[in-house]
Amino acid sequence: MLSGPIFDRGYLRFLIVSGAFLVVLGYMMLSLCHEFWQVILAQGFCIGFGGALLYLPAIALLPTYFKKRLGMALGLAAAGSSTGGVIYPIVFYRLIDRIGFGWTTRVLGFIALVTLLVPAFVMKMRVKPAKVRAIIDVTAFTDFQFVFFTISCLLGFIGLYVVFFYISFFGSYTGYTNDSLSFYLIPILNAASVFGRTVPNALSDKVGILNLLVPGTVVCSILIFSLLAVHNTAGIIIIAVFFGFFSGIFIGLPPVGLAVIIADKSKIGTRMGMAFALIGAAVLIGGPGAGAILGNGEVLHWNRVWIFGGVMTMGSAISFATLRMIKAGGKLMYKV
Repeated sequence: MLSGPIFDRGYLRFLIVSGAFLVVLGYMMLSLCHEFWQVILAQGFCIGFGGALLYLPAIALLPTYFKKRLGMALGLAAAGSSTGGVIYPIVFYRLIDRIGFGWTTRVLGFIALVTLLVPAFVMKMRVKPAKVRAIIDVTAFTDFQFVFFTISCLLGFIGLYVVFFYISFFGSYTGYTNDSLSFYLIPILNAASVFGRTVPNALSDKVGILNLLVPGTVVCSILIFSLLAVHNTAGIIIIAVFFGFFSGIFIGLPPVGLAVIIADKSKIGTRMGMAFALIGAAVLIGGPGAGAILGNGEVLHWNRVWIFGGVMTMGSAISFATLRMIKAGGKLMYKV
């Protein structure tokens, strides 16, 4: 939430440099950790806070440069995290047995340092607001479309992160995948997500954002429910590939939707900060919440986990569909 108003005040360089410093520092400190509380500080707080400072400028800056092809631009930007989700786990997995945890983590830190130098030198702010605003834009709470869209995203991300957190553990625990393949399920999912975040985003410029978000979210829900019927290796791999693509639609399009819904572009940083602060809570609800449902010990309630994720995602699809019908006035063939 803080990065939005800071961005609106014109401190783009400060956000990028500070965020990059915290991410790299977090990796380096993580390589020295020996206790759980140290990991929480290094990875949870340091890298987490640094990533938050970097994320919002990356998406809030693009609407000031692009209008006609905003969806494609934001899709390419969103694909960066999926690409990292492929590269980082594989690098870690391939190096940890050769050079140990400490140096493997430092290698990831150096990769982050090199890649973050690019935006630090290239990204420039095009439009600076004429006046300083408060950290919270209270007028946003009276903007029905903004509030409705944000809540819809929150519900969907709760469901999506159930799969992100537990699909690898599910494959390993049930024996449907060996340890190596269980690990590679997430890179496979992220590789498919690269296409899911770029192709639909490019189409959204012509088709409409909600016209893609609604069916994409419905398919994600169906795929989560389909995990109830998975009983072999092929099934879990197919789910991972298709879920990676369609979850990419859900992850890539909300920033575009917010950029379009926010009429006053000078407030885009503040309002996006508010929206993603709430949406970020979905990670805490989806991951640990599903873990509480799963339970512990010898009996793990996998069916309850997938039902929880599927219901939350379907709720998001219904919410998006309702917003679409309101904006389209009940018309089916309408760009919205």
